[in-house]
Amino acid sequence: MLKADGLDKAFMGVASRFGMDDVFAYDLDKVLKILIERDGMSPDEAQEWFDYNIIGAWVGDKTPLFVKRYNSIEDAVDDLDL
Repeated sequence: MLKADGLDKAFMGVASRFGMDDVFAYDLDKVLKILIERDGMSPDEAQEWFDYNIIGAWVGDKTPLFVKRYNSIEDAVDDLDL
């Protein structure tokens, strides 16, 4: 498993996927909060940095997973326009 450097406070646990190695899982909102507080980014800058430099940095099947938390499936569906 690969660790996301500097994001230990956003660590959630380990995610399992069928037929693939387990990966570390991080809370997306906490990752963005770290970028805002630690690096002095605005919320938009933090999201852009995350999109390009973190989630966009695919390093193979052991790349960490980032989880957007919702209170219900309905909230996720509404937010994601599914």
